[in-house]
Amino acid sequence: MTASFHDLGLAPELLTTLQSLGYAEPTPIQAQAIPPLLAGQDVLGQAQTGTGKTAAFTLPALQNLDANGLQVLILTPTRELAIQVAEAVHRYGSGIGVRVLPIYGGQSYDRQIRRLRKGVQVVVGTPGRTLDLIDKKELNVRDVRYLVLDEADEMLKMGFIEDIELILKTTDASERQTSLFSATFTDTIRRLAQKYMRDPLQVSVEFEEATCTNVNQRYYVVQEDQKVAALSRLLEVENQKNTLIFTRTKIGAAELAETLMMRGYPAAAIHGDLSQAERERIVGRFRSRDLTILVATDVMARGVDIPDVSHVINYDIPQLSNEYVHRIGRTGRAGRSGDAITLVTPRQRRLLKMIEDFIGKPITRSKLPDRETVLQRRESIFKAGLLEQIGTYVDGSDEPLLDELLAMGYSAEQVAAGIIKSLRAQQTQRPLEEIREVTSSRELPQQRAKKSGRYGSHEPGMVRLCMNVGRSNGLRPADVVYSIASKANIPGSVIGAIDIQHHETYLDIPDSHVDVVLHEMKHYKIRGQMMKLARANERERAR
Repeated sequence: MTASFHDLGLAPELLTTLQSLGYAEPTPIQAQAIPPLLAGQDVLGQAQTGTGKTAAFTLPALQNLDANGLQVLILTPTRELAIQVAEAVHRYGSGIGVRVLPIYGGQSYDRQIRRLRKGVQVVVGTPGRTLDLIDKKELNVRDVRYLVLDEADEMLKMGFIEDIELILKTTDASERQTSLFSATFTDTIRRLAQKYMRDPLQVSVEFEEATCTNVNQRYYVVQEDQKVAALSRLLEVENQKNTLIFTRTKIGAAELAETLMMRGYPAAAIHGDLSQAERERIVGRFRSRDLTILVATDVMARGVDIPDVSHVINYDIPQLSNEYVHRIGRTGRAGRSGDAITLVTPRQRRLLKMIEDFIGKPITRSKLPDRETVLQRRESIFKAGLLEQIGTYVDGSDEPLLDELLAMGYSAEQVAAGIIKSLRAQQTQRPLEEIREVTSSRELPQQRAKKSGRYGSHEPGMVRLCMNVGRSNGLRPADVVYSIASKANIPGSVIGAIDIQHHETYLDIPDSHVDVVLHEMKHYKIRGQMMKLARANERERAR
């Protein structure tokens, strides 16, 4: 018999909130993790994104809150996840008035410091910014009673191990309850748990099949400013029934849904600015096929039952590999086949490669439908609709008009041609923009590297930087991308060519992001080495 949230020992205030959010019963990871966490035990949890682990570690923490000071610290690998978890804490704690603050790089220190000084009970932060605020004496974690390491494997991949250990050492281990959640348990994670956790109870849930055998996975390379045009072409030619499109932000979801509606597609978005009743109404329309396209963020799609999805489209490629698996797992269910499509910009090759490594196989690159293919598809759909009308005509109510037209001297062919012309005029005239062809995304970085001199980027709008860490430190391109993207709060996809040499590394950063990258990457360790980052020409002059 499946346990209920009431069976887990949660407080009435939390149960009422869960009911209002539409949570019917706990997921496996929640059923396993919540009782021991409520009892004060450390928990080591193995679960993928999308299994309900955020509620698993958040609800026990909320139940034990009191009104005084910072008591809960949750560390996440990225800005996006910090915001998502903070929003979840706010939702789950709405009935008890929880005060929560997300902290991450790229946002003003002053704003975060003002909020901290006003007093918060829960902080959700990235390791780098959290440690910065601790060093500034603005964040006191000494009395934290409940500490969570979320997506621990991703944090370690991004080089945060030193920051995490420094933060853990700053807290009072004798008073701290610790939970660690990760998709995988590496030797490093086990050592971390052994060193900083007290007899943790290990809980786990079965992994989703990472290969998604019933899902046809493919990607298309397209420039950022032409993604709408590319998506429109795909929607026209695919045999899609119910399509779920993922965007990175709620603003992006709302704007994309509006754009698709203007193009004549029956689309709507679900995002955090909608009430629960509005979200349920939209999902209901999707189930009934009144809508065939639903645009959503990862957070809003979780916990929502969306059946019979034929296509999942990653309009924005996910930043975390686990998220990709969770997204495409929405299709290809119950023995049916499904399609997963990802739009990839030329500079997002590294994200795509990490996803391929995670699922254990390459994703097929496909070519976008050309103009002729789209026009042929439109003609085929028009013809099918016309044949359907002819096949269902039985009442004879229009025969007097037809006889009249024939009596006026028009042939049957002329009458049919006139009707077809009239029907064509009633069709939605969707734009069919030209799309620039993109060279293989797998070749672009190497091409840029060949064109770039050591001390200056020849790619327009890019600035070449140099850091004092290289192959001798075990540095990988993924380390560079993740560290800079998370610490400086810029999209990893905007980072250009990366040239890792023995003792140093050169990388291209858009001119618009250089100042913030140089500022945020001060006093940052990567692969155990204190990073020194500067413009490549300045580093050369300093030698």
